[in-house]
Amino acid sequence: MRSITSVWYSRAILRKSKAPKGWTQRSAKPKRAAPKAARYPLANITWLPVIPNPDKILCIGLNYETHRVETGRSEVANPTVFGRFANSQTGHLSNIVRPRVSKDLDFEGELAVIIGKPGRYIAPKDAWGHIAGYACYNEGSVRDFQRHTHQFTPGKNFPQTGAFGPWMVTPDEAGDLAPLRLQTRLNGEVVQDATISQMIFDIPRQIEYCSSFTRLEPGDVIVTGTPGGVGSRRTPPLWMKPGDVVEVEIDRIGLLRNGIADEV
Repeated sequence: MRSITSVWYSRAILRKSKAPKGWTQRSAKPKRAAPKAARYPLANITWLPVIPNPDKILCIGLNYETHRVETGRSEVANPTVFGRFANSQTGHLSNIVRPRVSKDLDFEGELAVIIGKPGRYIAPKDAWGHIAGYACYNEGSVRDFQRHTHQFTPGKNFPQTGAFGPWMVTPDEAGDLAPLRLQTRLNGEVVQDATISQMIFDIPRQIEYCSSFTRLEPGDVIVTGTPGGVGSRRTPPLWMKPGDVVEVEIDRIGLLRNGIADEV
């Protein structure tokens, strides 16, 4: 967590202040360290969730009209928010785990927003200044447990069901989010396809609302909602199963890929 945090925190600080001697504004890395830095083949590393242990993971439900319609839910005036636990997450190229108590494991491709500046009662016009960056998220959901009651929590918090990665992209690198395409693919077949502009509640509104009931801290994650096409609303339902490969790709943000495996 420290190394991940230090990268984006240092970059954010350097944009607002004079760089220390031996540093560059562009790379935010000491020039003298570059020749000595170790290099590792990607095949030799394990990808962790972008933020492995955030203070909060706030998920926005029913935030694309196509998803609201397919679920039959009514229109609402405020975002639907529920929480995820940090230990429900997994990283890029790791397996999403189907628990032994269910076979109803569903996909939800989403854009994750990572908070970089703390705040409470954040106005929409100030919200962009509180963002450290963005990443892909697959908010894997165990639907039968999600439907046990009106509360989403059980179905959204099984260990290693929320994939987060592969990396964080800073706002200057991401640019305008509205036209970016979000696509989820299961075994190569497109199952969700939307643009970020299709959100019902945009990112500033989500930050405004979440910061009205809790203080947002650096490293907090807001998972901004999934478009229509989820497996539970198909006929017959389309569940992820062991041996499957699921991908979430967002233009200029990255491609998150995970296999599916049974709990052991």
